[in-house]
Amino acid sequence: MERQSSNSIQIIGVPVDLGASRRGTDGGLSAVRVAGLGEQLKNMGFQISQEVDVAVPSQESRPSEAGKAMRFRSEILQVCQDLATVTRDALTKGDIPLIVGGDHSIAMGSISGIADYYQSKNQDIGLVWFDAHADMNIPGISPSGNVHGMPLAHLLGYGDKEFTSILSSKTKIKPENVALVGVRDIDEKEKELIKESGIHVFSMRDIDELGMSKVSDKILEIVTKDTVGFHVSFDVDGCDPEVIPGSGTLVPGGVTYREAHLLLEKCAETKKMTSMDLVELNPFLDRGNISAERAVKLVLSAFGSSVL
Repeated sequence: MERQSSNSIQIIGVPVDLGASRRGTDGGLSAVRVAGLGEQLKNMGFQISQEVDVAVPSQESRPSEAGKAMRFRSEILQVCQDLATVTRDALTKGDIPLIVGGDHSIAMGSISGIADYYQSKNQDIGLVWFDAHADMNIPGISPSGNVHGMPLAHLLGYGDKEFTSILSSKTKIKPENVALVGVRDIDEKEKELIKESGIHVFSMRDIDELGMSKVSDKILEIVTKDTVGFHVSFDVDGCDPEVIPGSGTLVPGGVTYREAHLLLEKCAETKKMTSMDLVELNPFLDRGNISAERAVKLVLSAFGSSVL
């Protein structure tokens, strides 16, 4: 069964940097707006039903969380719970949720809401997780306590029970429908959890050896098998730093601009993308606003933009 087809997008802003070590991802939302995301989607024929922002407390107004197993846990949990309700409601209205962060911790909220909407109809979603990092840490094994390194583990049911049970106690995504792509920086303890979980991982070596076209085809097979469609969680640091310099977690040797476009163009061609996150853009570390401008072009590819 195909996902509900819609020409209406709801842009959901989540300006949070509580999950990261380096400050500034809270400015990513503004940078993307300045780069004209909504206007360019309208030019493609989409309707923007509304733009809503989820309220986020500032780091300055909170006490220091240094040394904690899960830094800013209560604040991030509240943001994720609020966001889950917003994404679920967007789908209920017939909109495609496009969530703009903010650091990657927000995916626990966005995907929980999307999964809950489809699970209520006895449907599952697949997940394309585009990232230089695995984001498979959990409290206690995370070297930093930064929550943006933990969202995928929690969506698979590992870690803090309040985060794994946002909106419902059901596991949000089945591991056999998860494809992690672009990874090149994984903590030792994460490797064990990745192997235990059974998710599919496509490292930079896989992309080098097979090419992004074949990797994309394999990914889409995984995320569409027995699912209603799939969510794309796009962390800009999956791209090479030469492509997107404006991120606080840069890892050399990443996905090229053209490879990222190819993956997202192929996602669009399936007509089964339910929703999308764009995260970890940090305009304070950027050259001009080039990273946001390129990120917007990548999002447009995911929504069907092509050369012809």
